[in-house]
Amino acid sequence: MEKKSIAATRRAHCLVLAYPAYGHINPMLQLSKVLVREGVRVTFVTTIFYANIVQKVPPPIALETISDGFDEVGYAGAVSHKEYTEKFCEVGSLTFAELLEKLGRSEDDRVDCVIYDSFFPWALDVAKRFGIAGASYLTQNMTVNSIYYHLQLEKLQVTLKQHEISLPTLPILQPQDLPSFFLTSEKQPSLLHFLTDQFSNIDKADWILCNTLYDMDKEIVDWFMEIWPKFRCIGPNIPSFFLDEQYKDDQDYMVTELKRDECIEWLDDKPKDSVVYVSFGSIASFEKEQMEEIAYCLKECSHYFLWVVRKSEEVNLPKDFEKKTEKGFVVTWCSQLKVLAHEAIGCFVTHCGWNSTLETLCLGVPTIAIPFWSDQSTNAKLMEDVWKMGIRAPFDEKKVVRREALKHCIREIMENEKGNELKNNANQWRTLAVKAFKSGGSSHKNILEFVNSFFH
Repeated sequence: MEKKSIAATRRAHCLVLAYPAYGHINPMLQLSKVLVREGVRVTFVTTIFYANIVQKVPPPIALETISDGFDEVGYAGAVSHKEYTEKFCEVGSLTFAELLEKLGRSEDDRVDCVIYDSFFPWALDVAKRFGIAGASYLTQNMTVNSIYYHLQLEKLQVTLKQHEISLPTLPILQPQDLPSFFLTSEKQPSLLHFLTDQFSNIDKADWILCNTLYDMDKEIVDWFMEIWPKFRCIGPNIPSFFLDEQYKDDQDYMVTELKRDECIEWLDDKPKDSVVYVSFGSIASFEKEQMEEIAYCLKECSHYFLWVVRKSEEVNLPKDFEKKTEKGFVVTWCSQLKVLAHEAIGCFVTHCGWNSTLETLCLGVPTIAIPFWSDQSTNAKLMEDVWKMGIRAPFDEKKVVRREALKHCIREIMENEKGNELKNNANQWRTLAVKAFKSGGSSHKNILEFVNSFFH
């Protein structure tokens, strides 16, 4: 018989501290919902500025805030990433300690564990001062984590002298497959330092949790478990409706208002596998030249398309580009999970952020990768060469993906045998993701083990 969570006998209280960006807030909120279902009491913590944007979290999760030192404007108030992270470390540590102290005054509110975004290694130090268990939550995949970990150990150099990078259990990587901060380290060394710093004290964490599934990274996970015995895969952290379907009302990360969804209505009368869905997440910001190449590719292509272009990016669209026709629809936002789950979608042109990568994998949609920065080049490499469920669009000497190159990729997936191959592989990954998260699956067992650890 499967071991059940025993949190119901005494409600453990977890504080979940997320970095203030959707790519971090979303999966950590999803994990919070999973913990609540296992009987854990959860308090979600974000910055004062970000809490004003989010406003509410799914019940019965409580919302608390700390300060990043920029309460009125958030990240935009800092002159550089370095200034933001240094101020956040200083002010965040103090206000987080105040929050733990406040909650600790009542036996009912006492915190049993802090699950902190690995971007905040200082949160572990604060938790330990209060005698509270700390669990680091890794929001990137294990290949990316391994690269940063080896850089932290100085077993990998920032200035790459070799044309091929070989690290334990990883595929052979070219310099262009590494996170983009390696290539910009001379101009912005603080970004790379910030990302390696997440491993500076991780060996002191009581648990290390990662938003991935064991089947995606078996060899890497086994290698890391030799070093970190309390490392566990607990993903994919995406809403249940699109994964194990156990909770039909869990269809989004946040609290969503029920509203008419124009995108879904537009997709409803399109044939199966006929639409190219294009979205580059909440941060990626391409130059005008790249946006125009994508626009003309979609216009000249014979396939339907749905393209998400944030309001701030619309200025980069060609002047004569129509936003809604029978063939194409340009929107400023859509529910990505609902779109990817729609049978009309034939492929996904993506920046390959980790959350988008997990979502497309969980919904069995083949991809075309146009990575923008950070871990996205590494994710694109894995998507094409390891998981074999996508194509990386080639770029020219100006680092621009030209319309003909993108058209070729779209045709490969939408019209050729290659597309069927990638779709079959994507569906196999979907099956493994659902299995991992269902009752008795590897991620579900790991979550139960984590929850039950508070009572031994």
